[in-house]
Amino acid sequence: MDFAESVYETVKKIPKGKVATYAQIALMSGHIGAARAVGNALHVNPYFGSVPCHRVVNASGRLAPGFAFGGIDEQRKMLIEEGVAVSDGGVVDLSIYQWRGE
Repeated sequence: MDFAESVYETVKKIPKGKVATYAQIALMSGHIGAARAVGNALHVNPYFGSVPCHRVVNASGRLAPGFAFGGIDEQRKMLIEEGVAVSDGGVVDLSIYQWRGE
């Protein structure tokens, strides 16, 4: 399986109401240290709708300013619809919402 496909398969596992970080997805997909490359793969996600890339945030819980599928406001809306609280500054509290692979 190539890099992007392994990223997409890992992101598919994030349940509704949870988020994961780019670095976490890199690690879980077998590509430790490739957080930036994970972001690049998600930016060109050809499976929007089946790969929930809106559930991936940065290490601080911040939403992606360049979210490829409608911008930061769309990412915020999608997360809120799934029950994830997003601050006015566009940050998710990872201590509450981070998926740990459970």
